[in-house]
Formats: sequence, C-alpha cells, structure tokens
Amino acid sequence: MDRSQTNRKWWTLGAVCVATFMLLLDITVVNTALPKIQQDLGGSFSDLQWVIDAYALSLAALVLTAGSLADRLGRRRVFVAGLVIFSAASLLCALAPDPTFLNLARGLQGVGGAIMFAVSLALVAQEFPGGPERGMAMGIYGASIGVSVAVGPLIGGVLTDGLGWQSVFLVNLPVGIATIGVTYWKLRESRDPNASRIDWGGVVTFSASLLVLVLALVRGNAEGWGSPLIVSLLAAGVLLMGAFVAIERRIAEPMFPLGLFRRGAFTGVQLAAFAVSASMFSLFLYLTLYLQNFLGYSAIDAGLRYLPITVGAFVLAPISGMALAKVQARYLMAGGLGLTGVGLLLMGGLEVSSGWTALLAGFVVAGIGVGLLNPVVADVALSVVPKERSGMAAGINDTFRQVGVAVGVAVWGAIFIGRGADKVRDLAAGTSSAAGDHPRQLMEAMSSGGLHQVNATVPPGARQAAVSAAGEGFLSGFNEVLTLGGLVALSGAALALWLVREGEIEREPVSETAPRSPGEPSLASEL
Repeated sequence: MDRSQTNRKWWTLGAVCVATFMLLLDITVVNTALPKIQQDLGGSFSDLQWVIDAYALSLAALVLTAGSLADRLGRRRVFVAGLVIFSAASLLCALAPDPTFLNLARGLQGVGGAIMFAVSLALVAQEFPGGPERGMAMGIYGASIGVSVAVGPLIGGVLTDGLGWQSVFLVNLPVGIATIGVTYWKLRESRDPNASRIDWGGVVTFSASLLVLVLALVRGNAEGWGSPLIVSLLAAGVLLMGAFVAIERRIAEPMFPLGLFRRGAFTGVQLAAFAVSASMFSLFLYLTLYLQNFLGYSAIDAGLRYLPITVGAFVLAPISGMALAKVQARYLMAGGLGLTGVGLLLMGGLEVSSGWTALLAGFVVAGIGVGLLNPVVADVALSVVPKERSGMAAGINDTFRQVGVAVGVAVWGAIFIGRGADKVRDLAAGTSSAAGDHPRQLMEAMSSGGLHQVNATVPPGARQAAVSAAGEGFLSGFNEVLTLGGLVALSGAALALWLVREGEIEREPVSETAPRSPGEPSLASEL
C-alpha cells in the first residue's frame, strides 16, 4: 500500500469518526439540555420524550434505505448529502420557537443522521482490510461512539449553562462544514455495481409501524392503555410490521433480507445492538432527569457526574478492538453487555436520601461494559456479510440500534410514569392528589421540572404531602426502569453468547474462487 492510500484510509476513518461522534452526540448532548429546553419552550413530559424519539425514529426508519442509496449512488456523495441535511436541521433546531417545531426539526436531523450512520461503516470497510487492522479501526470507531454517548452530557452541560441550549445544536454547523470539506478532499468514491433497487414498500410499512408503536407507548398512560386510540395504534403497528415482513419475503431485492437471520452470528449481533441501546443508551434521558430535576444539579454539574462512564468507554474501546484478534467475539460481546447490565442494576435501589454517589459504582461498571461492547458489535456487523454489501449491513445494525433507543425511551417512559403514578396514588390516598389523573400529572410535572406549576392547583395544606409523594413516585418509577434495563442488557448478553459463533464471522477477504466445504452456506446466497 503506497503512502497516499495509507493517508486516505486514516482521513476516511477520521471523517467517519467525527461525523459519527457528532450525530450520536446529538442523542446524549440533548439529554442534559432538556430541562432548559422545557423551561424555555414549555411542553409536557411526552414532548421531552419526542425530542429524543423524533431523532431516533428517523434514524431507525431511514438508515436501511440510506445504505442502499449509498451502495447505488456512491457512498461519498450520499455521505456528504447526509452531512448537509444534518447541519441544516441543526440550525433549525436552534431556531425552534416551540416544542412542535423543535421535534419536527429533530426528525429532519435524524434523516441526515440516518444517511451518515448508514454510510460510515461502509466507508471504513472499503479502506481497511479484514483482520487485526480492521479491528484496530473498529476500536477507534467504537471509542468515538462510546465517548460521544458518555461525554455528551458534559458537553451539553457546558454549552447549555454557558451559551444556552441552542448552542448544543449550533456547534454542529462548523463541524459539519469542516467534515464536508475533508470528505470531498480526501475520501474516494465507491459503490456496489450490483446495488439493489429501493424497496419503497418496505420503507413505508417499516417506518409507519415504528411510528404508531412509539406513539402508542408515549401516549398510553395519558389516554389509557385500554382506550380505543391506544388499542388501535398497537394493532396498526402489529399489522404494518406484518405487512413489512410479508413484503420482504416476496420481493426480489428486499431492503432487509430476512434470510440473513439464518446465521446465528448475524442475529446475535443485531440483538446485542438492540439490547445496549434499549437499556443503557435510552436510560440516559431518565438518569439526566434524576440528576437535574430530582437532585437539582445544573446542566454542567450533571454532565460532570457522567465522567466515570466516559473514562470506562474511552479506555476499553481500543483495547476491545485489538482483542478481537485473540478473543472470540461472542465472549467480548457477552462480557460487555453483562457488565452494562450489572452496572444498571447497581444504579438501582435509590432512596430519597441517596446522593449521586449512589450511582458511581454502576457508572464505572456500565462504562467499562459499553467500551468493551461497541467495537465488537461494529466489527461483527460488517464481518458477517460480503464487503460489497457493507452499506446494507451497516444500515441493518444501525436500525437495530436506533429502534432500541426509540422503543426504549418510550417503554421506559410508560413504565416510569405508570409505576410512579401508582406510588403517588398509594401515598396520597385520601387527598386530592390521589384523585383522577392527578398522580400521573404529578409524576410528569416532577419529571419535566414543572412541579411548582401543578402544586399551585393543590390546596396549601396538602402541598408538602403532594411534593413528598411525587418524589417517592419518581424514585419508584426510576428504580423500576433501571432494574428492567439491567435485565434487558443481561438477556442480550446471554443471547449473544448463545448465537454468535466465530466460524460465521469472516474478517479476512474471501476469494471468489476459494474452495468451499461441502454443505457450507454461501453468504451471498443469504442476501
């Protein structure tokens, strides 16, 4: 490999890591800014959830299509288009006058993020060969993911307290413009000459299914889980997902080849990606609400308390990437998810008298787990399909990640508010705070920093009891979702250990003419 090729591959990795860091940062950096956004723009607890979910849903719904477009139109060209959309949408987020405008802008931001995310691993795969060299690249890539998730709250806190919540979006503009310049200047164009056509039927049914499912989960407590609206939304989500599966099974060039799931390693890595996103990553929202709205820390003080996660993710990710050459992927994957689950369980059991240090052990253990896991998932996701279909492979894995975040935020929110409202109702029995919809309103107010507004409607003599019940309800719901999140991560660890087999992972380029053992399945045949 000549010097120009060597330089190009590192420029490629750098551009991809910066872009990935930026788009994932906009999941966690916004968490720390949410209380200030709520104070400035107003809005309910469900509006806070949609700030996260509008972004994650767009990513999940479109990342597969973006991967196919990149394979067809050119990966560098599509990557730049994603950068442009993402940067423009970031400006719109900063200019948002109300929660609805912000959430629509976040959805557009997710469109750009989907394109960038889908193409990022494909760009890395085209420059780095299989084996230890790719493992090192994936370690660096995994570190950028881990650090973006962990350091996001700190950056969000510094920007929010120093320059206002709008700055968490405006910071994307110079970074995006610089990355566009580097991409045009240093990266080479590539495409799959046999790229498939866009599966529009799959795109529409998959996107609509996710949207109505998350909408049902977010609105379930307010509307009633047995209400006609929620039942209809859940039924529509199931029917649309069934239609999606039927379409994918019948068309010649599906965006989501279901035959890939015949490989245990492929299924295992997708479940691992979903598990860590549905547990640790989606719970960052509720951890931030605890630190800021319950314990009363400022945005920057809350961000500083996430540093133990940052250190663990930063240190372990490169080590994990290099360890892939010697340690089987399933052990690293299961170990990372297992530590993440244990970390979440350690965070639970909080009481009214608990300080933030009660979270410290869990933060350290979970940070190590996330750092260990991310590069392994990235490497295996690419190594179970042929290199020329890397755009599709990256898209599927990123879909599972973002579905995990979107569904996780919605599910934990429903359980958090529901369990907390039950606790409020029990503690406030016999008072006006336990009547009707007041317990849920108190929980949502406690979570979104608007308790004083609800308190104004409570008789003066009952206000202290209402505040106390709301606090106990918050902790009850929070402890519940931390425990359940830990169990999700541990379940993902067990599934990864069971499903992922080293013999199905190909990190070395496979020759077209290489002999194949009798009966050995062809990867290409499963696409």
